[in-house]
Amino acid sequence: MDVTGEVLLVLELVGEVTAAGIAVGGAKDGVSFRKDCTDLVRRISLLAHLLEEIREFRARPVDDAASAATSDDVDVESESWSSDLVVALRAAKRLLSLAGNFRSKSSSDGTTRRIASLFQSVTWKLEKALSSIPYDHFDISEEVQEQVELVRSQLRRATERYGSLNSKMLSRALTQLLNEEIDQGQLGNRLIRSLHIQNNGSIDPEASLKMGAVPESNGSKSHGVNIISYKSKRLGNASDHSEACIVIDIDADGQDNSPNKSLDEIKKLDPIAIPDDFLCPISLELMRDPVIVATGQTYERSFIQRWIDSGNATCPKTQQKLENFTLTPNYALRSLIAQWCAKHNIEQPTGLTNGKIKKSDGSFRDVSGDIAAIRALVRKLSSRSVEEHRTAAAEIRSLSKRSTDNRILIAESGGIPILVNLLTSEDVLTQENAVTSILNLSIYENNKGLIMLAGAIPSIVQVLRNGSMEARENAAATLFSLSLGDENKIIIGASGAIPALVVLLQDGSTRGKKDAATALFNLCIYQGNKGRAVRAGIISALLKMLTDPSNCMVDEALTIMSVLASHHEAKVAIVKASTIPVLIDLLRTGLPRNKENAAAILLALCKRDSDNLACISRLGAVIPLTELAKSGTERAKRKATSLLEHLRKLQQL
Repeated sequence: MDVTGEVLLVLELVGEVTAAGIAVGGAKDGVSFRKDCTDLVRRISLLAHLLEEIREFRARPVDDAASAATSDDVDVESESWSSDLVVALRAAKRLLSLAGNFRSKSSSDGTTRRIASLFQSVTWKLEKALSSIPYDHFDISEEVQEQVELVRSQLRRATERYGSLNSKMLSRALTQLLNEEIDQGQLGNRLIRSLHIQNNGSIDPEASLKMGAVPESNGSKSHGVNIISYKSKRLGNASDHSEACIVIDIDADGQDNSPNKSLDEIKKLDPIAIPDDFLCPISLELMRDPVIVATGQTYERSFIQRWIDSGNATCPKTQQKLENFTLTPNYALRSLIAQWCAKHNIEQPTGLTNGKIKKSDGSFRDVSGDIAAIRALVRKLSSRSVEEHRTAAAEIRSLSKRSTDNRILIAESGGIPILVNLLTSEDVLTQENAVTSILNLSIYENNKGLIMLAGAIPSIVQVLRNGSMEARENAAATLFSLSLGDENKIIIGASGAIPALVVLLQDGSTRGKKDAATALFNLCIYQGNKGRAVRAGIISALLKMLTDPSNCMVDEALTIMSVLASHHEAKVAIVKASTIPVLIDLLRTGLPRNKENAAAILLALCKRDSDNLACISRLGAVIPLTELAKSGTERAKRKATSLLEHLRKLQQL
């Protein structure tokens, strides 16, 4: 099959995998591996852009000589990358069908472990296939390459989370998945090739959830099969930093062939049954922030909040109509969960434990603050009185500004989802205080994930578009803070935030422009956001900043433009806006850092572009570049020297 045919086959398989994932996601009853299925499908669906670019490349007209010169290479590439991807996608499709029909209450633990190992095998194979794609040959855009690299990094992390890597066993498990008709009822007695339990004092979190309870149709759960990620003294005498890998290899007759497994080791891994009342009925995970809804049922705050935000007005468990949407913290249950975790030497699913916070090095420190007062303030945020929640939001804003401990306590009290809801308040002061509180809370790294989980981005963007100037400034600063995470850059970029930030960059206050510039710089580090910024009109806004007589934001404008200049669409827009003469003038008169960035931008514009090279030569860039090559910063010297070399080559033609 030729490359074009292979690409069409892979595209078709991506569509089939996506359809299979939708079917799993839409299943009414509990699916044990629902999260694994949706994560796998989400990552595979992102590959469609890559495949479309390859198909477009193959559809381009090429002369016979070029075609003949590359035909052998294309055949080799077809066999290496596309065939591997076909294998991985077919395995993924089959695994989704298998996992979608799996119910742990009717199967053995061996079956559960087997499916977990198959997810590891498929993610491993997908990452391997993506690593062998000849991106340069197919002229894949930087934007799509960056997206694929993100998918690869997610697949690598997922593979590692399932357990220790043994490529031979993973390959064997994958082959069996593709070549055998696997019946769910018989699966537990078949070959278990790749159960890897990674132990640095804990069972791997995601691997453990594969063996969690599944709700029956009436919402009840099977008992005694819930396994939780834990750091337990029962896992032998190894130190917290040691690693142990236990590989269980059982043949079709149920005989254990593992060379390195002892009975004592297996006993150490006995699962701990989690009391049903400690599990959120929606996620089936141990609750970190249990809250009570109007029907008296308790849920994990983030999951029930998402349920309500999606427009649902009923209790998920009882189907009764919710008389109100107040979420009351269940402090009694939280205390019981904490006691249970302490009794079983289990790391609790909360950052705060008995007034202590765990630090990155594993040690604990005391958290000071009036937790009772903060909880009372968080309750007031949900008040129906505009005056009361306005006052509470102002106090939360003040507290969140003062210390890290307050930021921890506010988050632990469930304040983040409520503050997110207040972002859409019609009361100007409430909105300003809410967005500023979220900005303050985001300074503490662990809170960033909670803010994203609460679905804050669309509401922050709404504030950025329509809020008061103070609210818009702080919304921009919040987006910058949240965008420090690479995956968040993509989510924020896709939310419509960039056009709103460009507007603030053009017409905001001085502080607002600086906040917008900082956020845009960070977002544009991700290649996919550069085109969005160009289409939003950022180049004209930056040019205006470069020519502003006050010169108050030249440095910011040049820094952003230097990040954008590597993007083809941005290059065209920069040249079209007549920016080159301004940049050359900055080579002569700018501050050292401005000269450095101006040289970097000009070099990016002139690489492989003789027209732009000729233009800067005509405009007299040689003299200031020569001076910069002698006396500029180290980076400026490198850029100026490289650009002068390009100019010399142009003159020799």
